[in-house]
Amino acid sequence: MNFSSDLYIMEILIFEDKTALARSFGELLSGIAIDRDSVYIALSGGSTPKVIFDLLAAEFRRKIDWGKLKFFWGDDRCVPPDHPDSNYGMTRQHLFDKLPIPESNIYRVKGELPVAEAVADYIEVVDKVVPKKNGLPRFDIMMLGMGDDGHTASIFPYAIDLWESPNLCEEATHPQSGQKRVTMTGNVINNSELTVFLVTGSNKAEKVDEIINGKVGFSQYPAALADGDKLLWMLDKEAAANLM
Repeated sequence: MNFSSDLYIMEILIFEDKTALARSFGELLSGIAIDRDSVYIALSGGSTPKVIFDLLAAEFRRKIDWGKLKFFWGDDRCVPPDHPDSNYGMTRQHLFDKLPIPESNIYRVKGELPVAEAVADYIEVVDKVVPKKNGLPRFDIMMLGMGDDGHTASIFPYAIDLWESPNLCEEATHPQSGQKRVTMTGNVINNSELTVFLVTGSNKAEKVDEIINGKVGFSQYPAALADGDKLLWMLDKEAAANLM
């Protein structure tokens, strides 16, 4: 399925399972990396990226020039890098430790710092390293997940105003646990060349349907606010069940 205008393209791809989705994402990443000297990518956490990272490490070791990729995170928890909740730590375990990726290409959120310092540090890093367009950092790929509450990155519905922040990153708080996080904001997410939602599981089907089909109340979900140059939804059949 494709929806497009002169300024905006949305594409929806539906896969049999997580493995098929992961393989397709690998092919997408491989194709982008072939034609560029550097690829700036912001990663997400969660169960779906784990599957993707494992498959990339197993099947795409020689299909991608990993030295071209510059890795960032759309959000991370304010925990040390070896903590089980760390998105960076999960990525290291499932991807970085298995591939020839230079440490100098990895730009993590320093979650071990006090949250205000972690936010300020990451703003400085992203602003300094990532190429600019429209006066803002321009990621080649912004990799996003979506919670079953419609949140994305670490912008939750109760704090949706963070999306409109003029800052590159903000402090976020998980509504149930109170855990502090660092999240990129909407102006960075929507300035990306390609924004990819990777969504799996039947618990996401209702929100996927509401957002993609623009149903009543859909704009209350942060994931509905992603509208960069090109938006790609990669869904397994369970997450896409209400679309079919």
